[in-house]
This record gives sequence, structure tokens and C-alpha cells, in this order.
Amino acid sequence: MLPSRIDVLIVAEKPGVARAFAEYLSDGGYREVKVNGVRVYVFRRGGEIWVSLGLRGHLMDFDFPQEYNKWHSIDPRNLFFITPIRVIRKESRRYVRVLRELGRRAKRVILAPDADVEGESIAFEIMYILRRINPGLQFERVWFNAVTPTDLRRALERPRQPDPRLANKAFARMVVDLTIGAAFTRALTLAVEKRGVRLPRGKFLSYGPCQTPVLYLVVKRALERENFQKKKYYVVEAVLRADGHEFKASYAGGKFEKREEAEKIAQRAREAGVAVVEKAVYMHKEVSPPVPLTTVELERRASSYFNIRSKETLNIAEDLYQEGLISYPRTDTNIYPPTLDLRAIALQFLSDPRLGRFVQREILSQPRLTPTCGNEDDKAHPPIYPTKYASESYVKKRFGEKGWKIYDLVVRHFLATLSPPAVHEDQRLELSLGGLKFLASGLKVVDEGYYEVYPFERPQESPLPYLLEGDRVEVVKVKVVEKETKPPPYLSESELLRLMKKYGIGTDATMQDHIHTNLKRKYFIIRNKRCIPTPLGRALAVTLHEHVPEIVLPEVRGKMEKELKRIAEGEREPGEVVSEVKEKFLEYFDRLMANEKVLAERLIEALKEVYGKSTSGSRSAKASSRRGRSRP
Repeated sequence: MLPSRIDVLIVAEKPGVARAFAEYLSDGGYREVKVNGVRVYVFRRGGEIWVSLGLRGHLMDFDFPQEYNKWHSIDPRNLFFITPIRVIRKESRRYVRVLRELGRRAKRVILAPDADVEGESIAFEIMYILRRINPGLQFERVWFNAVTPTDLRRALERPRQPDPRLANKAFARMVVDLTIGAAFTRALTLAVEKRGVRLPRGKFLSYGPCQTPVLYLVVKRALERENFQKKKYYVVEAVLRADGHEFKASYAGGKFEKREEAEKIAQRAREAGVAVVEKAVYMHKEVSPPVPLTTVELERRASSYFNIRSKETLNIAEDLYQEGLISYPRTDTNIYPPTLDLRAIALQFLSDPRLGRFVQREILSQPRLTPTCGNEDDKAHPPIYPTKYASESYVKKRFGEKGWKIYDLVVRHFLATLSPPAVHEDQRLELSLGGLKFLASGLKVVDEGYYEVYPFERPQESPLPYLLEGDRVEVVKVKVVEKETKPPPYLSESELLRLMKKYGIGTDATMQDHIHTNLKRKYFIIRNKRCIPTPLGRALAVTLHEHVPEIVLPEVRGKMEKELKRIAEGEREPGEVVSEVKEKFLEYFDRLMANEKVLAERLIEALKEVYGKSTSGSRSAKASSRRGRSRP
């Protein structure tokens, strides 16, 4: 049963964080109450009654008034002139009911969503709802980067006022993305439906101002690959032996277009019978550990090392964060703040049976820790780091095998940033075979350094024998090898995330969502870690680029994000940015619709390839208008 009076109401963005507040702040424990199926935590602190509630993200969305959500009766172009309204998300209605119930009884509200732009916008949604049922409420905002007792208590000691500039940046992005996405999505879908194409139930041709540039990057690489002209070439390789060790050397003159020319060189080398070392270089080179971990790097490395999709990686990281095992996983910062006690964090892993000895020998033995350092700082959060030691069995039981892999990656990455560099020996031999120069290269790890704790980056060794200038080496055989130039590979998810970061497509909180949306729409698939466009995705990206390249080019979205950032910095008003973006995309819309017939024909062909003959036939306006909300 809820108390009739609440002195302090804490509203967190996630249930796990709400539970952590109750657990770490209560004087003598807490009790759990279910209200409309939502868990609420009641406890006493300093003689007062406190209640904490965890939401599940945003409570509200922007949408068009209901009369504009009938696809066939409203020209999509008109959406650029309609001001969206705020609506309660369907999946959040029960949380809003509980929030109102608690707000009526509360005196003071502590806003505790995640410490970022999205979290700030959620804080303003909470205030928007509560002020309508209790105008006298007092609000405080707390920011924290880890769900630990120290971090939560410190946050309560340093409350701040909610920042409308951060929230307005998020709201402006929601408005422009809704308008652009809805207008183009409806236009594309209706263009093919008007020509008798029937899409499967629940399917439509989706456009998104972040989603579609991501698709374009995938399609662009695929087209480069398909248009690549393979060429044969020939190289001369020698297999040499020294001290019982065989190794390969290649003719220094490079490749040949004609086999005959290569064979002449190979024959001269064979006739030599012996190779003479003209130069031997064995040079030690330090390899620095990775810089501290950002969101995009966590997603990239999880994809590359474990083949875990970026969206799943971030979902797992969120769960680990709520459990108090890692810091806040949405960050662009790769510089540890001076206030972070790195030694204390490392000390927690002294008892780890896998890592403890390394931590003692290579990290804690250092009189002063000097971590690696990147060059990015979002001024909001530190890099991702482990906040508590947990055993493999515990993590696997709570979060499964993938959960363990992500947690272990965060731990090892953090320890690597405090570790000594690895040392390679780069090896190079120049040899003469009958007056012809051949080259051999090799690599050997001479000091494991951080590789010991971070094996993901350890290279494959290919050592050469140790030789001196003037040494004579046996020629085992010389051969001509036929090769051909290789096309660029399809984009990997890791590369795609790097490009999204480069162009500013999305934020650390949303990049994986834009990839996931394309997968869900069947615009591309990920197979063997590679992003491969479907015929539909290819047709959509290519056709849009042919007619209005601005709506798919990643640089355009990057410019939009820069203007949205200026809202958060107080340099621009949100209304100005929204109007400016709408005006540009209205121009793009009109240019696209001027080519509607060609556009539709191309898309129809692709739809038939994806869905077969089921796409043919008419569809009634009434059936199509039941699509509901306009968001793609």
C-alpha cells in the first residue's frame, strides 16, 4: 500500500536504477509495492518518506493530430506545415498513471533519468505531466554516471536545475525526424500503391533522415564492390630455408601483368640456387593500449570480436549498468576524468582468478597510474568502465553468455588502458637471388604488455629466422603465383558504426537503432559480420540518390546534427532550427515527387523481387488508412 504522504519522490529512467536508489539510500531497508503492475519502492531516509519509481524510457512522443494520420486523405506534403502535438506513448500509459498517483501525494521530486540529452528531455516530460496534477511540486535534477552507492549519494548532494536547452535539442530532433520521416514514408508508399501494388500487411516503404543515410553507406560499398573490375596479375615468390626454418620472400620489383615476364624473373632466381642477405633489420616497436571506451567503440568491438549486434550490445550494457556493474554506457568521452579513482577500480579485480596476478604485477605495482588518453570529451560522462567485480558464474546467470562477454570486454578494456604497451619486433630482410632483390617481412611479439589482459588485439606472429648481412640462404623453390585484384568487402557493422560516427549520423544513444531499423525493414542483412543490402534496400537508396542525393548523403544529416547541437549550447532557438530543416526538406520532397512515376516503377520492380507476385493487385484506401500512427 502506498503512503498517503510522500516527502520525496525519485523518478528514474529505468526500474533497476529506481531499485538501486531504494537499496542504497534507505535507512534500514525498503519495501516493494506494485501499483497498476509497476514496481514502486518505498523507504525511509532521515525521518522522511521516500518513494522511487523507474520508468522505461520516454513517456511522450510527438505526433500529428489524429485527422492527419489518415494516409490516403492527407497529402504527405501538408505534413511540413503541421505543428506536431505531444502524446503519451501507448506503452507508457500505465507509468503515467502511476506517476500521477505518486505526484499527487509528493512534496518534492528528484528527477533521476540518465545523464544525457535524452534523459534531460525525459525529465521535462515528467515535469510536464506532474505540474498538471500538482502545480506546487518542487523539482531537482541529479546526474550520475554509475549506479553505485557512492555515485548516487554524491548526486543527491549536488542537485542541479533541469536544463531546457538540452531537452529542447532532443525535442527539436524528434519533431524534424517525425515530419521528414512521415512525409517521405507516406509519399514513397502511396506512390507504389497508386499504381496497383499491394504491400504485405503492416509493411510500408520507410524513409528516415538517419536510417536512410545509413542504408546509403551500405549500398554505396556494395555497388563499389559489384562495379569493381578484377584484373589478373603475377608475382614471383621464393621459398627459402635457413637454420631449418622456411620462410617466403617476394620479388621486390612488384607485380607483372604478363606471366611470361614473371617467368623470366623466376627462372633467373632459380638459377641462382642461393640467396645472399644484403640487409637485415630487426626493430622493436611499442604498441600502445587502446584509449578508454566510448559507446560506439564498445559496439564496434563487440561486433568485431563476438559478432554481437550493436543494438543488443547496448541493451546488455544498459542491463549491466542498472545492476551496478559498469558505468553509464552512453558516452562519447575517451578521457578519464582526474576525479576517477583508477587504482581503486583496478583493486577490485585483484581477486579475479583470471586477471588478479596481472593486475598486481602490471598495474598496482606502478607508483603512479598513467592511463591512455583519447581526444574526445562530451563534458557529460566519463568513458565506460567497470564499477564492481562480478564472477563469471554470477554474470552468466543474470545476463547469459553474451552478457558475460560484454562485461568481460569492459573489464579487460579498462585494465588495458592502465597497462604497459606491448612490444613487437618488426622484421625485414632484403636478399639477392642472382642479382634480383627479394623482400621478406615478419613479426614477433617480444613483450606481451597489455595483450596479456586484452588478447583481442594480439596479432598473428610470423617470425623470420635471425640472419646477418652476408649470410647465404638455401633456395628451396621459386614460383610464379597468379593472383587477381580483390574488390572491397561489404561494410562490416564495425566499419558502419565508425562511418556513422565520422559523419555525425545519430548519437551514441541512437546509432544502433538506425542499423536495427534497416534490418527490421529488410533493407539490408548482416551475414558473417558484413552488411549486405537487399534488392529493395538497394533500389530505394539508388533511386533516391539519383533524383535527390541530399536525402541520402550522410553529410546532410551531419550538418543537421550540428545545428541541433547549437540548440543545446544556447546559440540557436529550437523553433528556428526546426523551421530551417523543414524548409530544406520540403524542397527535397518537391524535387523527389516531380519524378514520382520513375521512382515508383523502380521500387515496384524491387518489391516484386522481395515479396513476389503477392505485391500485385489493388488495395483499398480504407484498408491502407488503417496504418495508424504516421511514424516510419
